[in-house]
Amino acid sequence: MKKVVIVGAGIIGAALGYHLSRRNGIAVTFLERDIPGAGASGHSFAWVNAFGKDPREYHTLNRRALDMWYRLAHQLNADIGIHYGGEMRWENNPQRASQLRDRIRQIQTWGYPCRLITRDEMLALEPHLHLDTVEAASFSEADIHIETDKFIDVCLRRACEAGAVVHPKSGVTEFVICNGSITAVKTTDAEFPCDVVVLASGVQTTDLASLAQVHIPQRRSPGIVIKTTLCAKVLHNVSIIHAPSIDKNHQHLHLRQLTDGSLRIGQGTQEGINRDDSQRHADALLDQARAYLPAIADAEAIPTPVGYRPMPLDGFPVLGFAKAVPNLYITLMHSGVTLAPLVGEMVTLEIADGVQIDWFAPYRPERFG
Repeated sequence: MKKVVIVGAGIIGAALGYHLSRRNGIAVTFLERDIPGAGASGHSFAWVNAFGKDPREYHTLNRRALDMWYRLAHQLNADIGIHYGGEMRWENNPQRASQLRDRIRQIQTWGYPCRLITRDEMLALEPHLHLDTVEAASFSEADIHIETDKFIDVCLRRACEAGAVVHPKSGVTEFVICNGSITAVKTTDAEFPCDVVVLASGVQTTDLASLAQVHIPQRRSPGIVIKTTLCAKVLHNVSIIHAPSIDKNHQHLHLRQLTDGSLRIGQGTQEGINRDDSQRHADALLDQARAYLPAIADAEAIPTPVGYRPMPLDGFPVLGFAKAVPNLYITLMHSGVTLAPLVGEMVTLEIADGVQIDWFAPYRPERFG
């Protein structure tokens, strides 16, 4: 029996543990320093897409992962919090509108299912929208969003049904290393023998890898996605909207609605830096959303603490066994929500079958030296 210890029970760890647990001869143990999904997965805007992913090989990786979400949802056959319907965005500034048109033309040539749409088509998709100037608009029909807590819960439940064990509140303190490989993982109160260790630990990956003298650099990437109280259903067809700023003092807005009616609202790009988790900032974000969706007038903003996103130093995933410690596997990435089904399935092939996935060639840990 091959013992695999997965450090981290966020969306990447959960997806990988689910896939590994389906294999005969593999015993999966999760070590989670908090509770499952409490880290970056719980703070993510959770938009699954390949819209802004460059260069082309990285776009293609994300596109493959996006398509794999549909298959994984069918395979799990449970409520995993998946919201279909695509992503709609628009611009009211001529220069930004030109950039949007150019972007759509580019990713259409890469085979991405997106197109420019008219104002009338926007309102046909989402009649609750209040629109002023629309210089250009687009619709990416394959995009989805995920309620990460639901997905993680289903994956962990299925993994446990297959024999996996989850240990919450079990932070890793040390690796026992013998002849260059990790033989056990220590927490504050237990020791877990292992054949393979997977770091699916988000922002903690750098510190944990350093315990084994493995260098995985990150940059700090704080972000804010606020919640709201329950409100009327305002997104009836698309799953996500990206709206232009209402004035020059604000950034672009992104918004999605959960099954219970609450909203998740963010600002700027997913790679942007925002540390303002005040009630004032949350109220300002909601006010911007109300300008486009007056039907949410009764909603109240709920500030959420700043969340730190995993962000490898060069912005691209880190996937693979560490050369210096050959049974330590690194899974670190931004776009973790998009890439989760692909990482879960492909990393299982690498761990269980000893193959090297050529899709991962640009993303191996040794690129950092």
